[in-house]
Amino acid sequence: MTPQQLLSHIDSGQLWPPGAGDSFDDPGAAYQTALAVRALRVARGERPVGYKVGFTNRSIWPRYQVFAPIWGTVWQSTISFARDGGTVSLAQACQPRIEPETVFAFKAVPPPGATLTQLFDALDWLAPGFEVVQCHLPDWKFRAAQTVADSGLHAHLRVGEPLRVTDLAADAVELHKLLASARVTLARDGQPVEEGCGAQVLDSPLQALLHFVNELRACPGAPDLRAGDVVTTGTWTDAWPVQTGQQWSADFTAGLGRVSVTFG
Repeated sequence: MTPQQLLSHIDSGQLWPPGAGDSFDDPGAAYQTALAVRALRVARGERPVGYKVGFTNRSIWPRYQVFAPIWGTVWQSTISFARDGGTVSLAQACQPRIEPETVFAFKAVPPPGATLTQLFDALDWLAPGFEVVQCHLPDWKFRAAQTVADSGLHAHLRVGEPLRVTDLAADAVELHKLLASARVTLARDGQPVEEGCGAQVLDSPLQALLHFVNELRACPGAPDLRAGDVVTTGTWTDAWPVQTGQQWSADFTAGLGRVSVTFG
């Protein structure tokens, strides 16, 4: 599939035709395709505001047969803040699912080869969040390279109440430990469906963020981080199918707060 064809399926919410993704075997080549889709979106006026990281939860790797993290772009048109109210539309999402995650925002660009401490120093806030993921292949059956070409499976990012990083922890080690030990309860229409732990996310979401920064900078042609970028670091549970009319919530321990969303 060409970048333009991939973009047309993002716009329409339609599945890829049978066999259309068979050419995506190599993740490196798939990232170049995803970057070409990104360029088309920028050219038509869309504004990137950060990144999503996927498959950081090792517990779900065997289920999806993807054994390493991936990343994709988050757009101004695909992000919303719970404090602003409103519902999230699923109108153009393809087989949408929901994931409770930790979202970070940068106040500065971390230096090349950043340590965990330098990464911490570059952060502004973190927040509880929901990523709505989607898949344009039938029944969520794919190879890793296909998920990369499919824009990292990103559909929407819902961000809860931001918390200053320095209000949560004095340094990187403390934040890593806090996030690793925290838990989340995911609920649908008020009924708990799953619990998860921050340690499942590459040992902690902060470690997942550092992994992503290094992978982004190792990708030929990928734009670097910018001050103000947000990055959501991967699900603490499995990804759960969602439907219009449902209300979902995620309650995090360790003072990380709560996020909720209603789908319209």
